[in-house]
Amino acid sequence: MSLQISGQIIQILPVQSGVSKAGKEWQKQEFVIETEEQFPKSVCFTLFNDKINILQGYNQGDQVDVGFNLESREFNGRWYHNINAWKIDRVQNEAAAGMMPPEFAPEDVPPPAEDSVNDLPF
Repeated sequence: MSLQISGQIIQILPVQSGVSKAGKEWQKQEFVIETEEQFPKSVCFTLFNDKINILQGYNQGDQVDVGFNLESREFNGRWYHNINAWKIDRVQNEAAAGMMPPEFAPEDVPPPAEDSVNDLPF
């Protein structure tokens, strides 16, 4: 099951590491985003092992789209859930994406020539 959600990163937690019962080393890092709905939700995602690298370059406050999988498992009659992120994409601010930086400032534009001002047909 692959899902996607958008929101703002509100917290990046430190990397945790350990060794499994089988003697295999592991690392995980969690981060939290807040959705931008009428009633915002906070969602904590987990990145495991090599997936930790996809969070590099992102900071608190960044708008992101997160691709993730849901996983549940039972232990001693109780169910536990993981929200495992596998992709993070930065979301462009729509206002900033539509604006192109000007190549020159308006004061750098030369005034029109005197004879070209009256060349209009109307």
